[in-house]
Amino acid sequence: MAYTVQSPVLLLIFNRPDKGALVFDRIRQVKPARLYIAADAPRPGNEQDVQLCQQARAIVQQVDWDCEVQTRLLDEHRGCRIAVSDAITWFFHHEAEGIILEDDCLPAISFFSFCDALLDTYRNDERIHTITGTNLQNGRQWGDATYYYSHYNNIWGWASWRRVWEKYDRDLQRFKAADVPAILQPLYNDRLLTEDWTLNFQQLQSGAIDTWDHQLNFLTFFEKAYCITPNTNLISNIGFGQHATHTHHADNHHANLPVGEIDTIIHPEHMIPEPSADYYFLQKEHNLIERWRIYNKPKRRFKRWLKAWISKNKPEHP
Repeated sequence: MAYTVQSPVLLLIFNRPDKGALVFDRIRQVKPARLYIAADAPRPGNEQDVQLCQQARAIVQQVDWDCEVQTRLLDEHRGCRIAVSDAITWFFHHEAEGIILEDDCLPAISFFSFCDALLDTYRNDERIHTITGTNLQNGRQWGDATYYYSHYNNIWGWASWRRVWEKYDRDLQRFKAADVPAILQPLYNDRLLTEDWTLNFQQLQSGAIDTWDHQLNFLTFFEKAYCITPNTNLISNIGFGQHATHTHHADNHHANLPVGEIDTIIHPEHMIPEPSADYYFLQKEHNLIERWRIYNKPKRRFKRWLKAWISKNKPEHP
């Protein structure tokens, strides 16, 4: 299908020229009038990075349609957390809204028309934070519309507005870890998942995790906002493997998912989120079924009861 995207596009690249070339070719097919390309620098002392980053950046010279190109090519390695978030800040400094693709997120053509249409529809609706192209439901449909409302931002191909990114808090200074259970437990009703996200929050705040995207999820959680998720998967993550930053396992159940196309967009009648859809893939990501099975073993339950009983009946010292 042929389509010319109306929204500006940000392409994030690093050291994967082969995968970046595939994503760039898909962008070339929809010919954005404004294309932003941001690249982190090679890691210090990594000679392979030097060559691969140089090859990846060569796509800047391959724009062969009528397009205004802006680049942000770093001279010093900043890492995922800073390089990506700063690039998105740069993008939204210039644009009020737009589409963001990393070099391992291969989109269907209708991903672009989907984002165009919904960026327009929800431009001034503060309840909507992001639009994703990724569907991890393995064929499950949620409602009769083209998309549903999620609490979870999946950033494998997404779009948003400056109005949202202006609230982004990379260091989570606006929020407290103690507030996480009150937000997440009512959504997913899973104590282990809540504990995981609380720990995640603490590690992000301390800088122990080099990532930028969970902070966007916490913003959406805390503001009780939504991510629009298509009922048809529009993004294939082709970056799973040993050279990836976070997605290391090539046999992951989310790797290289097939994509479909959307012809006509049918909007939901009511803005009602689907937390069960989120939980469907979150329980896989956090291995919750197996962890709860182990947690509920009689021997472990007895140990927890005994520990609680001893604590409760511990004599007080004068």
